[in-house]
Amino acid sequence: MQFEDVINSRYSVRKYSDRPVEEEKLLKILEAGRLAPTAKNMQGQHVYVVRSPEMRKKFNKDWAMHFDAPIVLIIAMKKELEWISHFSKLNRGETDAAIVTDEMMLQAHALGLGTCWVGWFDPEKVKEAFYIPDDETVYNLLPLGYPADDCRPGPLHDSRKPLDETVTFL
Repeated sequence: MQFEDVINSRYSVRKYSDRPVEEEKLLKILEAGRLAPTAKNMQGQHVYVVRSPEMRKKFNKDWAMHFDAPIVLIIAMKKELEWISHFSKLNRGETDAAIVTDEMMLQAHALGLGTCWVGWFDPEKVKEAFYIPDDETVYNLLPLGYPADDCRPGPLHDSRKPLDETVTFL
């Protein structure tokens, strides 16, 4: 798939089939996250692969959207490797986690899999349920699997502002 096709056809999958994800595809997705650029190349990401039925049952719809995907990736950052900008004083760990998540999301779609970038979750409950150490910050969840046959993009998927509303040439 050409990159333009990937970004034009990808959508948030909120309904998954029970078809298992092949190990080689999962490893390609994880490799995309490993290769993602991070601030000062600190590579503070830690991706947790939640795929056993027992572990997936720990997700509670009251505190984490996961759409019953066969795999959920938890994207965390090691706090000691989250670079703080000297100028803005902003923690760039959240940006790094976003880049890692995005690279894995796009690779998954290129391989015929679906994802949904999830920010609707309680990080502390995720950390507790999945034994994530205190020295890591959980930033994103990425449900992963094959879309169900009747899965379709959401109603706002194709609603995009025109380029002239989002770009200024100087």
